[in-house]
Amino acid sequence: MLAYLAITGVNVLPVVFLAGLVWLMYQSSVLRGPSAAAVRSPATTAVPQVRFEDIGGQAAAKKELLEAIEFIANREQIARMGIRPLKGILLTGPPGTGKTLLAKAAAHHTDSVFLAAAGSEFVEMYAGVGAQRVRELFRRARELARKERKRSAIIFIDEIEVLGARRGSHSTHMEYDQTLNQLLTEMDGIAVDEEIQVLVMAATNRADMMDPALLRPGRFDRMVNVDLPDKEARLAILRLHTRQKPLGDDVDLEAIARQTFGFSGAHLESLANEAAILALREGLSEVRQRHLVEAVDKVMLGERLDRKPTEEEKRRVAVHEAGHALVGEWVDPGSVATVTVTPRGRAMGYVRTSPSDDQYLYTRSQLEARIQVALAGFLAEELFFGEASTGAAGDFEQATALARHIVHAGLSPLGIVDPANLDKGLEAAMVQRIIADQREMVAWFLAERRPLLQRVADVLVDTEAIDGEAIRRMLADAPPLPPVQGPPLPETA
Repeated sequence: MLAYLAITGVNVLPVVFLAGLVWLMYQSSVLRGPSAAAVRSPATTAVPQVRFEDIGGQAAAKKELLEAIEFIANREQIARMGIRPLKGILLTGPPGTGKTLLAKAAAHHTDSVFLAAAGSEFVEMYAGVGAQRVRELFRRARELARKERKRSAIIFIDEIEVLGARRGSHSTHMEYDQTLNQLLTEMDGIAVDEEIQVLVMAATNRADMMDPALLRPGRFDRMVNVDLPDKEARLAILRLHTRQKPLGDDVDLEAIARQTFGFSGAHLESLANEAAILALREGLSEVRQRHLVEAVDKVMLGERLDRKPTEEEKRRVAVHEAGHALVGEWVDPGSVATVTVTPRGRAMGYVRTSPSDDQYLYTRSQLEARIQVALAGFLAEELFFGEASTGAAGDFEQATALARHIVHAGLSPLGIVDPANLDKGLEAAMVQRIIADQREMVAWFLAERRPLLQRVADVLVDTEAIDGEAIRRMLADAPPLPPVQGPPLPETA
């Protein structure tokens, strides 16, 4: 029509201008407005197939969570007793410990529909979008439950510290506070006599960042700690992740569980997967123990590097790691598992330990023993080469942190102190004194064991790796240590 009018001589420019203006206004409203079309739908699952039996370890967290979700399974009994149902459960703990799996298992146990979202999905630069998404999330939870003919729904929000941070912490962006206010309103609106019971479960590893109004009873009523697994839990997780993998007769999962202190469930799953990949690369039909040991190193430090150090660097690294290993066996016999000079990640070499039991509390002598192990590589280099290298920088950081921990824990000659008000000069002097005492002890030990240190370093240069049993045999054949002059020996010596 515009073309016909233009051909007949009619001025169509005003019409084109008005049409363009209307189009621009429409596009602006679509971009700025929190319409229902702009609200992204969270991932939904009718009822997850994950069961509590499928989650290894976390016995305490599973028990506490089962008690907390009983109000959904026994809804009528709860109502007769006049008990207010829980409105929210917060799962806290380090990454990779199974918080999402626990939420899915809770949905399976209670036969509830499951909706999952991340805290970052609710916050946008356009005002009102986050609050609209929160309303849409709760609305869709109820709709999905009705569609599936379920009486309950579980909404899981991962990384909730993004959505639920303290109000006012984002001073330049009130959208955060508006979104949080909407979540607070939605959680307050849940009542026991509703047709569909909605439970909010959330996960975070930064509970300290969250707004107190969100953590109060009546919103998040329970806080379940999902911590790193202990040795027995690690063994259960390893058995769970290797049950579908063909294992060789030499596989000892208990030994692997001892060597993986500090690993999360995600780390252990990756370990089992990497071990199977290593076996496949070798063309084997089953996973051997050496594959699992190699996988521990890979998950902990990264892939082997093609970087080739010079012969001088290799010998220096061998002496450094031999010092760590010998002092480690001196202060804690039987703790060394593997010593290697193969570069991995940022490490030119490393000593991997295998403690007999997980340890969470330390005495002063035990912390001092760990300082001695940290200083051993540096002092071994000084003993053989006359000076140390930059490879000891990480060891110094570890030794300083341990000495500072002794001071802050009230185990130093300063006694009980307030770390916040402790004079920094006094603290630094005490840290230096603690490290100097341990340095003197380690220097004496390495000087007495110099022939053995040389022998272990030579083996490392030739073979690039040596296990703890071989080091312990060398120590058994070595002559006994003479009486020490000066500070007393560690309790474990």
